[in-house]
Amino acid sequence: MDLRQLNIFKFPKVINKGRGHSINSMHLLLLLVAGVVVSSCARMGRPDGGWYDETPPHVIEATPTAGSAHAKSNKIIIHFNEFVKIDNPTENVVVSPPQLEAPEIKSTGKGIVVDLKDSLKQNTTYTIDFSDAITDNNEGNPLGNYTYSFSTGDEIDTMEVSGYVLEAENLEPIQGILVGLYADLSDTVFQKKPMLRVSRTDGYGHFVVRGIKKGTYKVYALQDADGNYIFNQKSEKLAFLGDLITPSSKPDIRQDTIWTDSLHIQAINRIGYTHFLPDDITLRAFTEVQTNRYLIKNERKEANHFDLIFSYGSKEVPQIKGLNFNDKNALLMESTPTGDTLTYWLRDSALINQDTLSVQLTYQATDSAGNLKQKSDTLQLLSKQPYAKRLKEQQKNLEEWQKAMEKAKKKNEPYDSVMPKPKLDMRISVNSTMNPDENVRFGFTTPLAIADTSKIHLYVKHDSLWYISPFVLEQQRDTTVVPFNDAYMHNTRQYVLKGEWRPKVEYSLELDSAAFVDIYGTASEKLKKGFLVKSDDDFSTIILTIAGKNDPNMIVQLLDNQDKVVKQVKVINQMAHFFYVEPRDYYVRLLVDRNHNGRWDTGNFDQKMQPEEVYYYPKKITCRAKWDFSETWNLTGTPLFKQKPAEITKQKGKKQRQIRSRNAKRAIDMGLEYVPGLMK
Repeated sequence: MDLRQLNIFKFPKVINKGRGHSINSMHLLLLLVAGVVVSSCARMGRPDGGWYDETPPHVIEATPTAGSAHAKSNKIIIHFNEFVKIDNPTENVVVSPPQLEAPEIKSTGKGIVVDLKDSLKQNTTYTIDFSDAITDNNEGNPLGNYTYSFSTGDEIDTMEVSGYVLEAENLEPIQGILVGLYADLSDTVFQKKPMLRVSRTDGYGHFVVRGIKKGTYKVYALQDADGNYIFNQKSEKLAFLGDLITPSSKPDIRQDTIWTDSLHIQAINRIGYTHFLPDDITLRAFTEVQTNRYLIKNERKEANHFDLIFSYGSKEVPQIKGLNFNDKNALLMESTPTGDTLTYWLRDSALINQDTLSVQLTYQATDSAGNLKQKSDTLQLLSKQPYAKRLKEQQKNLEEWQKAMEKAKKKNEPYDSVMPKPKLDMRISVNSTMNPDENVRFGFTTPLAIADTSKIHLYVKHDSLWYISPFVLEQQRDTTVVPFNDAYMHNTRQYVLKGEWRPKVEYSLELDSAAFVDIYGTASEKLKKGFLVKSDDDFSTIILTIAGKNDPNMIVQLLDNQDKVVKQVKVINQMAHFFYVEPRDYYVRLLVDRNHNGRWDTGNFDQKMQPEEVYYYPKKITCRAKWDFSETWNLTGTPLFKQKPAEITKQKGKKQRQIRSRNAKRAIDMGLEYVPGLMK
């Protein structure tokens, strides 16, 4: 602090008296007080004086010495030049080789203590990767990516390998998954022995495995549920590299940019370093399909149907025997596409009114040896809507309707003497406008007994006159569940009306009464819906030429900004065409559909089968009306871990701790030139 800024001080004149100079004692006292104030200002520093501490802590010494050989102590003490703290060591610090009993890691003033609970292995290099978890205690200046190593043998191993772990289905980076190496190259080592060297991925899915001997290795990733560093549970997410790796290194040069502040570069230095390879290992992680089959639960949320929910589907349909009712032609079964949930609709109203149904269920279940065997259970299916309660609600509705009719009668308004029957709950997916490649969809909350096309009429308008237009009505049987106005139906209650839709043409869809009737005799009411098919000029077209892979089973998916599928087409002759694309931003994903089922499938470790391959077009596609987008997409032109656009990547990664460089702003505020390293 400049003392001249302190207006309370006035500096004395120097008085010359013969052989020397003297200073008034009062002036001397004021100078001493000024010194104390300056010292205080320098300590407080912000914002009245002094500079921020922007120097990260540094290691003074360690026991055992970093990089030493023949170490024998399980306790490591690292000393720093200032007080430090360590952020969440359980998640941020990785010890290799892996420790079956978790080490104790804590900060103690100007030191960090690591207490390894496992016995030290002979002739082994130990690495403790602190990442950026160590900071100084006051300002939070990070030490940086700090790794401590020692060896119990004659020499320390220094090789490294690095790469990324991604979700196989959507290339999302996976944070916190273990990555491990094995020198044992047997096919079953991953299921029998703990990993030899380990690392853990950061928020970008990136990992570095350090302290490796020269040699050849297998690489695996594991979401370790039980902490034994072995893949021994099918529910654990895993990844494996099909090829072996051989770590190597070479001298290299990198550029190190020194910033004056957030906008200005002070210098770009060329720094030599050891480049460890491979540094682009990419692991595609997946969770295997759980094929052990058992009955999870049964439930009867509504009186007219019950659900049987299994852990896994089966080609063999379960057998149901009624114990307190006659089951012959009494049930109508529906199934989800995967066969793990079965819904049984009760056809007879007498059964619906029966609060408890007792059944004997015979089905396939996995035994202790992992084989499917017949199993029988007796189930009590209790309705959550008792008959008495439903009867009471019906009576209440009747009384409310009768009061409304009496009121209408007194006012000489139209009224009914008999309460009308309820109408069939039907949802129709058509608005005032429709795209040329869309169809009209119907959805029902109960199974249909009748879909009478003679009571369905489609008309098209030409020159102000209406003409009959042909159509086809089909029961929807996709492998996907299609939404209708936020209500999700089973596929057997979905119907599609397909017509010859022409752009810029008006249509009218008209239903007579009872066009649709469900299994309980409830009928649909009359309906009339007019709609216009949009013009071709309202849309864009996307044409992609696929390069870098020639496979007859490729599917390309057009995605929205939430990574959800909007359209899907097969690749034909290395071309993917999307017509009638609405103007907005899109992203694109390609999957290699090995089994031709139209969706992505996971892998299987026992069969050494990788999950189906997925690629992302690395850029956003912006579509405009009356505009075509055409480009060649080289699937392998961009590394897999760089393909997914940041806008739709949900795992954004943790921002690395950095020195905040607040002195630069302070210097500007004070009208001074900022010189890094001198502002202390």
